[in-house]
Amino acid sequence: MVTSCPSAAAVASGIGGLSAARNRRRLGAVVLPAACLAACLAFPAHAEVKTNAAAASPGTSWMQFRGDGAQGHSAARNVPVRWSAHENVAWKTALPGKGWSSPILLEGRLYLTAAVPVDADAGDESDQKLLALCVDAGTGAIVWTREVFHQSTEKIGRIHSKNSHASATPLTDGRRLFVHFGTAGTAALTLDGEIVWATQEIRYPPVHGNGGSPVLVDGKLIFNCDGGADPFVVALSAANGKEVWRTPRSVDFYKRFAFSTPLVIDVGGRTQVVSPGAGSVAAYDPARGTELWRVRYEGYSVVPRPVYGHGMVYLSTGYDAPTLMAIRPDGQGDVTETHVAWMSNKGAPHNPSLLLAGTHLFAISDRGVASCYDALTGRVVWSERIGGDFSASPVLAEERIYLQSEDGTGTVLSAAPRFEHLATNPLEERSLASYAVMDGALFIRTEQHLFRIGAARK
Repeated sequence: MVTSCPSAAAVASGIGGLSAARNRRRLGAVVLPAACLAACLAFPAHAEVKTNAAAASPGTSWMQFRGDGAQGHSAARNVPVRWSAHENVAWKTALPGKGWSSPILLEGRLYLTAAVPVDADAGDESDQKLLALCVDAGTGAIVWTREVFHQSTEKIGRIHSKNSHASATPLTDGRRLFVHFGTAGTAALTLDGEIVWATQEIRYPPVHGNGGSPVLVDGKLIFNCDGGADPFVVALSAANGKEVWRTPRSVDFYKRFAFSTPLVIDVGGRTQVVSPGAGSVAAYDPARGTELWRVRYEGYSVVPRPVYGHGMVYLSTGYDAPTLMAIRPDGQGDVTETHVAWMSNKGAPHNPSLLLAGTHLFAISDRGVASCYDALTGRVVWSERIGGDFSASPVLAEERIYLQSEDGTGTVLSAAPRFEHLATNPLEERSLASYAVMDGALFIRTEQHLFRIGAARK
């Protein structure tokens, strides 16, 4: 990997990376120098993302937020293209309470979380029963429900109108199920719903509630604690829930809260946990929590999970004006002015994660503009308004992009360097969760139900 290339922002404007961020409306996209471009072409698009998940047959599992590879890619075949609230629905199961955690899938069972108010008339102002649930993927029957925590709303705080008290997506290593409710607690369960351990020792002052999900690496459960003050990243032992390390954020931004999920990657044989926060993204050593590198930006309330390929980390920087950034993760310390390959403010999302497919990067903005970029240079290949508001992250399956709007409409596009709209599928229920995918099926969580789209196996 070439490490001496200057940042594209510096080449384009003669100023450092953070100053370039302040001028992003003028810059649009700034591009990679030819030497860096050649170096990045030598890297495969997706092979460097690490996972501790147990091996499963392609197309049969979806074991964490954004799938087994953590980037929204599915190897499933015969994934449905067309559906509605009444067509191509195998089953529809009512779910208790409320939750925007996305479903995960393992060996024919779906797992998700929910929050049920103790006083139904009080809604989110009531104390909450925080649940883990298991649903049979073939029939839609609820296999088991487990109350993991019973928590005072006064202690866990109020939430944003687009949030829930159960928004973090569970994950599994094939042996245990890990559930996370932010400052309300984290737990490990057996796949039959028995609690192995539970902890409520990780406290911080949440703003708008919790949104980020944990990652699992080398026997550690790692997640962000980006609240209103003193943000940090923490690792718990996956075996017993005890704290292993805690690392304060090194950049003190004027607004400190964020909601992103880290991404575990491999860079030259070294594992990194890439974790966006307010004011910066940083990479950490999973063994000790040491910060390896950081890039500063002007953004907070960061939601999108990064993606990785071609030797670059791609992310969107959050509120108030999001910027897409491509970062080479082979530096040390503050690499804002040396390792930012390109930046663009065209069509950058506040909430949905990005999608990398080959040498193209796809995004759906919160206001319904879908965009395709050259992943190596940041050049906008196409940008089209498809309508609706979006929070869910896109999925790639069979060279198609699946998008889910907040009103429950599923849009299917071709994952190609030309815009091609394939289908619009109204489900007629509010939806903020992201898809889970398996051979022949999509699983969609709405405000009140879990749907299986596509014929169920007999």
